[in-house]
Amino acid sequence: MKFQTKNGETVVIREARGSDAERLLEYVNAISVESEYLTFGQGEFVMTVEQEKQFLEQTAKQPNAIYFVAEIDSKIIGAASFAGGSRPRLKHVGEFGVSVSKAYWGNGIGTALVQRILDWSKETSIIRKVDLLVRADNISAIHVYKKLGFVIEGIQSRSLCIDGTFYDSILMGYKVD
Repeated sequence: MKFQTKNGETVVIREARGSDAERLLEYVNAISVESEYLTFGQGEFVMTVEQEKQFLEQTAKQPNAIYFVAEIDSKIIGAASFAGGSRPRLKHVGEFGVSVSKAYWGNGIGTALVQRILDWSKETSIIRKVDLLVRADNISAIHVYKKLGFVIEGIQSRSLCIDGTFYDSILMGYKVD
């Protein structure tokens, strides 16, 4: 999938490959200091290049999991991953995570990544429900998720603790038709 940002840059969204492992880890390390809305901070995402490569290759083999990257000129500037349940009763539902480099916020890249997850979920004929947790004070993300058809299903209190401060998260869901 390709699209143009507001400033005319071409964004390519594609499935991640094992060969992306090193660049993905560099991306994750960079974004870990850009946002307080992530579930990890600087130095908290610890994985070797080989472990990341194995994770990406294993994800690609699962019919109810996917990992997408967003690139501009072959530079990873966003990512989204989805994993469905491993048990038969849970394989139809899963949760996703999405992130975009701060320099590219406000260009529709996060929205495009989430839409790609939703499109993929419809294509699978396995996924019937997509869930997410979003920090309750991340108003712009909640707006995007609602615009894409997600509904609020509940609140998870104290789901994150950052520097001794607790934050609630909102559980949102999207029913795949």
